[in-house]
Amino acid sequence: MRMLTTMTGKTLAAGLLAMTVSMTLQASDLAPRFTDADGDMVADAPTDPAQWVDPNTLVFAYTPVEDPAVYAQVWDGFLKHMEAVTGKRVQFFPVQSNAAQLEAMRAGRLHVAGFNTGSNPLAVNCAGFVPFTMMAREDGSFGYEMEIITRPDSGIESIEDIRGRSLAFTAPTSNSGFKAPSALLEAEFGMVAEQDFQPSFSGGHDNSILGVINRDYDAAAIANSVLKRMISRDVVKPDSYTTVYTSQTFPTTGYGHVYNLKPELAEKVKEAFFTFEWEGSALQEEFKNSGEAQFIPITYKEHWEVVRTIDQAMGVTYNCN
Repeated sequence: MRMLTTMTGKTLAAGLLAMTVSMTLQASDLAPRFTDADGDMVADAPTDPAQWVDPNTLVFAYTPVEDPAVYAQVWDGFLKHMEAVTGKRVQFFPVQSNAAQLEAMRAGRLHVAGFNTGSNPLAVNCAGFVPFTMMAREDGSFGYEMEIITRPDSGIESIEDIRGRSLAFTAPTSNSGFKAPSALLEAEFGMVAEQDFQPSFSGGHDNSILGVINRDYDAAAIANSVLKRMISRDVVKPDSYTTVYTSQTFPTTGYGHVYNLKPELAEKVKEAFFTFEWEGSALQEEFKNSGEAQFIPITYKEHWEVVRTIDQAMGVTYNCN
């Protein structure tokens, strides 16, 4: 087990493969086994065709935010479309954690994936992930906000009221579930975990939300996109929580492929995303409450700049061993 070092110098256990989060290395550095000749901050495809991956079955994984069984159904129509475009069988891989998803791609068992906002830098730098798209609304706008929520009867009406209480984070790699709220609480309110409040890691946004409602935690930092989807499925009632803080807008899940996927196949994977018909799809039904209606082109270098800035502000980076 490796240790996660926060900006306060305290440590929290984090089983993140053989990767450490440290305060000493330069942020967003690719692992030595990768090259970046064009300076786009993601790994280049190998120049030797013998190193390309051209599997009979493409394995796809969606970020492990909520119940994987639910999302296997949500993504089924899209994956059938990807099969038609690529000519490959496509298998849904129901990952249970960010660590499992990252390790699968790093080990060559995962070819196409959606990594959550905060874990994109780790996936890019350590697993050779090449994000190229994310979901957006019809007008091209995109993103979600980090919210700090509590119960209506908790007695917490502002951030300062969390002092001396419990606050749930999701996972150390999560932007809205850990990194952004940690930076915010110290920078804007002078509040530090284990000194001013008792932190916990729930393992996921849905766990944090339900933990607040069920009185396991006094408050929680969560992605409001997940909250909206849970409300739309009647898992959460709108009057069962209240929001005490809403952040700036962040990019949402980034979708992409592993760096050494055969270039012609990688282009077909991109084509599958950009030609998918949202109207009447299970994806449209699932994500309609947060407004997503299409996949748009993105680059890691541009669209994840705000996330890398948060990492740098926290003194956090990923050392890939």
